[in-house]
Amino acid sequence: MKRIYIISLVLLASITALAQAPADSTSLTAADTTAQTVADTLKTDAGIPLGDVIDEVIWIVGDDAILRSDVEKSILQMKFERSEVDGDPYCVIPEQLAVRKLFMHQAELDSVEANENNINMQVDQRMNEVIAQIGSEEKVAEYYGKSIKVLKEELREQAREQMKVQQVQHSIVSSNKITPSDVRKYWEKEAAEAELPIVPTKVEIELLAIEPRMSIKEVEDLKSKLREYKNRVENEDASFSMLATLYSDDMGSARNGGELGFMGKGQLVPEFANELFAMSDPKRLSRIVESEYGFHLIQFIERRGDKINCRHILLKPKISIEAKQKTKEKLDSIVTLLRTNKMTMEEAVAKYSTDKDTRNNAGLMENMKDGSSKFEYQALPADISRVAYNMNVGEFSEPFFMENSKGHQVCAVIRLKSKTEQHRASLEQDYQMMKAIVQEKKNQTTLENWIKKKQGETYTRISSDLKGCDWKYGNWNFSDK
Repeated sequence: MKRIYIISLVLLASITALAQAPADSTSLTAADTTAQTVADTLKTDAGIPLGDVIDEVIWIVGDDAILRSDVEKSILQMKFERSEVDGDPYCVIPEQLAVRKLFMHQAELDSVEANENNINMQVDQRMNEVIAQIGSEEKVAEYYGKSIKVLKEELREQAREQMKVQQVQHSIVSSNKITPSDVRKYWEKEAAEAELPIVPTKVEIELLAIEPRMSIKEVEDLKSKLREYKNRVENEDASFSMLATLYSDDMGSARNGGELGFMGKGQLVPEFANELFAMSDPKRLSRIVESEYGFHLIQFIERRGDKINCRHILLKPKISIEAKQKTKEKLDSIVTLLRTNKMTMEEAVAKYSTDKDTRNNAGLMENMKDGSSKFEYQALPADISRVAYNMNVGEFSEPFFMENSKGHQVCAVIRLKSKTEQHRASLEQDYQMMKAIVQEKKNQTTLENWIKKKQGETYTRISSDLKGCDWKYGNWNFSDK
């Protein structure tokens, strides 16, 4: 077995799988020592032996190698997430990694490209989640023994690979079509009544939401604060990043001194994007920009092609008690009209609603997960779920305050349009769900057949330590060393 000796740390992978590349430990820092202690503790718990030999090649698929550290990182991640695999992880995980490389090889043959805008959005979202979990950027960097910049690049590469794999899989199953006859035959033949899935209670919700208006004075107060920050930066009394950390209402970027990372114009709200993409001098700050999220002050950092990195300070509207009370009284009057059938929900939404997500759909909420209008209670926003839980079909709620998708306080009333109680699935009630199950099974069979075919066409070498494994895909064309 050819061994590769690397002076490195095997860092714990987080639930977002951040740590994929070993950190250089030729000069150990305090952060490195902390990370190593955590990793060693979890390695011991996971049954991974500690030792001086850091890494070795255990599997070659085509031109790509799978390292033992790749497997150990995945096991550490499972331990951290308290998840399990069906079988010996030292057999299951290497095979999963090998299958992934088959898809990546096909992606190269097909010249598959990932959408960089989507990659950046995913990286920013996942990084913000990790920062929120651990507490701060400094703690994240200490935890992994790497800078935020390095971690983002690693995460970016993982996201790029995942998107390519998904595109290849989609192309493989794209010709699979399911007819009503296929669905009926599957459930009649394969699923006895006792095996049919249980469908949880689902509801349809109509929402009427009104955002309280800020007074002219409240708007001017926000703008005045941003003008003050702008003057302090331009007079070199304070740095933009310090002010963003202290005062920005965008908590995700505030932890990073207001920095958003490189983003394309289409990733930003139009008002913000138009101002930013007209900027080019880091020393000249933007005018005050109003968007659906609040009021922004922007600092240009750097341009790379069609993407720009910037910092911003966001101040969200702080609605007065008086404005909230006026809005609630207005909604009380509207609810009275609705309950006495003097106005329909559709009419009320069209005339009064400020919620962009539902206004063009007569108030009906859309489940972004599956594109339907039906929600399980836990999938609804928490404030709406609490109000809806004990409501009857056709009933209007009392007005209540909640936070909308933009982080603004709104006064809302909901109507329970429909409610389907928990039941055993049937073709009559749950055709779309049962069709999706049949579609998924057909797609899975297609992918498994593709993997088996690809196995026979791909050069593979494997460590003798793994040859006793019981493989899920038993068609590996292993070559002798």
